Amino acid sequence: MKILVTGATGFIGTQLCERLRRDGHEVTGLDLWLPSASQRLADFVRGDIRDPDAVRRALKGCDAVFSLAAAHHDFGITEATYFDVNERGSQVICDACDEVGIRRLCWYSSCAVYGDCPAPRHEAAIPRPNNHYGASKLAGERVFKAWTERGEGRSALVIRPTITFGPGNVANMYSLIKQVASGRFVIAGAASNYKSLSYVENLVDATMHLWHRGFDGMALYNFVEKPDLRSREIAQAVADALGKPRAGITLPVPVVLALSLPFDLFTSLTGKDLGISSMRVRKLFLWETRFEADRIAEAGFRSAVPVREGIRRMVEWWRSAGSDGKPVWRQPPADVQRFPA
Repeated sequence: MKILVTGATGFIGTQLCERLRRDGHEVTGLDLWLPSASQRLADFVRGDIRDPDAVRRALKGCDAVFSLAAAHHDFGITEATYFDVNERGSQVICDACDEVGIRRLCWYSSCAVYGDCPAPRHEAAIPRPNNHYGASKLAGERVFKAWTERGEGRSALVIRPTITFGPGNVANMYSLIKQVASGRFVIAGAASNYKSLSYVENLVDATMHLWHRGFDGMALYNFVEKPDLRSREIAQAVADALGKPRAGITLPVPVVLALSLPFDLFTSLTGKDLGISSMRVRKLFLWETRFEADRIAEAGFRSAVPVREGIRRMVEWWRSAGSDGKPVWRQPPADVQRFPA
């Protein structure tokens, strides 16, 4: 089978492409960013999922689509761009699939759609997104739901992952490892809030498990590792993997928030993200992002890599190959990007 993967050169996209290739599929990638020298793709189209012509070129000869391209960072993206990529880009994918007769696809949404939804946050709960990213992902889900409701064999596997980490990733968990390793990590208060996580190898395994299991219409699944860990436990798991007795010092929440204010000011003045902000302090130590994964368990999936082992593997990668990595913020521009065919 020939499969199109959008967002193919991103962190999860790279691992999904490799898995599909190992499983014997021919993979075409579509992305704004070029693949690395080590990434093996049968075909690659540099393009924007908002550009119908680029999507048509990428879909040539394909039998199915896994769409991972998204606008998803905490800052530097306007509300209009979030919706342009995550909602309108989804419509472009659906329309292009109709043109070539593709009736089966997979799309990654996000647990961010739940927002202020009270616990338990399972697939039947009513989402209450509290930011542009979550709202635009929910809008994208509605696009795929409307597409499947047109019938004629249209089916969409929609997966809502939570924060995803693993070797090769230079985002949130990477920053945590780096800070704990430096000896300058500060824990705000009790840090007893739960933070659901997703290990990338398990997410890819789950995606393929559900894909091969089969689905009709729009099939919606959270992807969350169990058991959940508290933020203090996550930091300590990093410390354990680094061979440190503790992750860092503990200070009162108001003190940590005050210490983060200069970083907020720097980012607002320069547009550069230093990886520290009052928003990240709140997210890590105050806000509980705990989601349920009963539905995927009922579908027979079990993660092969426990969360703490996933953290250990990422720390080992960080030590051996990733400690000099620089976060790359793959932010889609406001305007649709078009490249020569």
